[in-house]
Amino acid sequence: MILILTLLAVYENTYSKSVEVKFTENAPRIDGIIEEIWQSADSAYDFVQHAPYEKEKPTERTVVYILQDRNNLYLALRCYAEKHKPIACLTKEGDNVVVKFDPFGSKTTGYYFRVCANGLFDDGWILDDGRTEDDSWDGVWYRAVRLHKGRYEVEIRIPFKSIRYKKGLNKWGIQFERYIAANEETDYWTKIEQREEDLVSKWNNMNNVMPQATGYYFELYPEAYLRYDRKIYYEDDSLETDSTEIKPSASLNFKWDVTPQVTVNATVLPDFAQIESDPFKLNLDRYPVYLEERRPFFLEGKDVFRMFDFGEGKGFFDPLEIFYSRKIGKSINGDAIPILGGLQMTGKSESWDIGALGAYTDQYMRESDSIDEPNRWFGALRAKHRILGNSDVGALLAGTMVDKDDYNYAIGIDGAYRSGSNQFIAQGALSARPETTGLAFRTGYFGFVGKFLTIGSAETIGNSFNVNDIGFVPWSGRKKLLLFSGPYWTYPKGLARSFFILPGIVIIQEPGDDNWSRIIGAEINSNFRNSWGFDFSILSGPYYEMDTSYLYRGLDLSIWGKIFDNWFNFWCGYSYTYNYSRGFLAYQASNNVTYDYSIIPQMSLGIEANLWIEWDDQNNLHEMTPRIKPMIDFKFNADMSLSVFSELIMITPGTSFSRTELHSNRFGMLFSWNFMPKSWFYFAVNDYRKQDDFGDLKPQYTIGAIKAKYLIYF
Repeated sequence: MILILTLLAVYENTYSKSVEVKFTENAPRIDGIIEEIWQSADSAYDFVQHAPYEKEKPTERTVVYILQDRNNLYLALRCYAEKHKPIACLTKEGDNVVVKFDPFGSKTTGYYFRVCANGLFDDGWILDDGRTEDDSWDGVWYRAVRLHKGRYEVEIRIPFKSIRYKKGLNKWGIQFERYIAANEETDYWTKIEQREEDLVSKWNNMNNVMPQATGYYFELYPEAYLRYDRKIYYEDDSLETDSTEIKPSASLNFKWDVTPQVTVNATVLPDFAQIESDPFKLNLDRYPVYLEERRPFFLEGKDVFRMFDFGEGKGFFDPLEIFYSRKIGKSINGDAIPILGGLQMTGKSESWDIGALGAYTDQYMRESDSIDEPNRWFGALRAKHRILGNSDVGALLAGTMVDKDDYNYAIGIDGAYRSGSNQFIAQGALSARPETTGLAFRTGYFGFVGKFLTIGSAETIGNSFNVNDIGFVPWSGRKKLLLFSGPYWTYPKGLARSFFILPGIVIIQEPGDDNWSRIIGAEINSNFRNSWGFDFSILSGPYYEMDTSYLYRGLDLSIWGKIFDNWFNFWCGYSYTYNYSRGFLAYQASNNVTYDYSIIPQMSLGIEANLWIEWDDQNNLHEMTPRIKPMIDFKFNADMSLSVFSELIMITPGTSFSRTELHSNRFGMLFSWNFMPKSWFYFAVNDYRKQDDFGDLKPQYTIGAIKAKYLIYF
């Protein structure tokens, strides 16, 4: 019996780690120098390599120290670099460390704080039990990094009042990560299985956390901006109006942490000027393009209002997004509908996430396009409850209303079951518009059955299901089944780290068609130990859409890796399918490549390039649409940068390259300075020009903005 207890104790000590948070009356100085006071702290040091060699001993030592006082959590990381000199270039991927913790005991969500050896930093939410990183959260915290001989050191101070946590919970989940750029090595404090990712539910513990911060927990966030707008409208290729307006204005954002778990956000007359423009995409599909949210008010609390998903890189499943914040203050031909105000409340606990959001938009009229958009209310209510450790069930109500005859509501119920690398998600929703209701269901699975990786999804979107005014579920009338399963191998040594083959089938009934399409194919994927990898898939089968039957065939290829220590990505997709832009059945292709190259530590040149190719219904090459976006990024330091780009859209008829014409050009410039936590100064310019029927590139609009955001924090 004694022997058994001894073995159990050894096992527990080997596979379960914890670190004690010691209290200090004397706050350490955050300057990148680990001084004597840190010797009183408990430490975490026995890291485990995850890549390139899983479960091996790291090539360099890492030690983490943790302290706290009444108001702050302090961390110091000593990263030894005796074999690999740290890469600390401002414009290429370099050495960095990440601190992650779960202050709710939720085992599904947490915060992350990343500090790079070059001084750059990042923060955000970790969602879906570690499968998704969301950098939309912007917190108040302080850090310093300094290079020393044979090591670099990082110090971090995180005020308790800048994060949310479960009051009275003194045991938080904790994870530390270190990346060594010279040999592309990733080390974790908590051991990670390669096929499982970094799961929050398997983090170790940080014990004896005792926040004692007091105060109002207020953030006042005034914004002032001076905006120059020049807009030009044409009729029959002749100038109709050329309006120029200089608009000084101001807005106010407010955040109040009512308790460490409940937060209220408000915004009055927010400016959502075109600081960043959405990239051009030629859409040949029947469904609209999804655009990411960029606006701060809607990014705050985004993690609460989303429906459950499988995480990043899992493209086989689209959640029922019955609340899509881009519909609030949406853009109409380049003009954003003004938002008069918004109010949001979110709350988090160990087992519950709740949220409520409301916004009101102004009336918008433009006679040139006969557009008349009335004042409109928007709202969303969300509740999520954790069950079975790290699984969830939830409900979401979203809607918009002008009056009793003009509304669009939806209610959804969803659940996510998680067990290690295995996930199962089920969702259902009901939509309501005047005299119309509709139903939609979607479910999916991702996981391992033995050594077989298996992914599957099923959906049925009713013909009358419609959330066009408040959500993004454009597939009304579609039914779809998908199942792929095949062997997945991991290799502790050698050239490859992982390899899988997934044969499978897709069965789909497109809207308006009674026939079922049946597509079979396979996906092949490999990740190599030098960070290169590829993914190849091929599909074919009888397809029915637009009252047309044909043999669908398509292939996709992705390749990624590093060239001269800078990331390179290439993707191409070729298919024989229906071209909804032209209205006929033909071949089409999409190609994309991205690459950034660091010229000097402060400057990099980048390129994003696309090439869309369209064949006609006689299999003759009809048109090519190249998109080239050269970019220059200059970083003065970790807090100040200048970015310049020019997005060139061209059209080549057939293969007549000599007749290639410049269709449009968008020029953008953004200077940003993060002069204090959550305080920014911007200077931005966006100029858009488009070709008319006579081949002339005519200006459409020019927007210039000087914008300052200052955080008042108490």
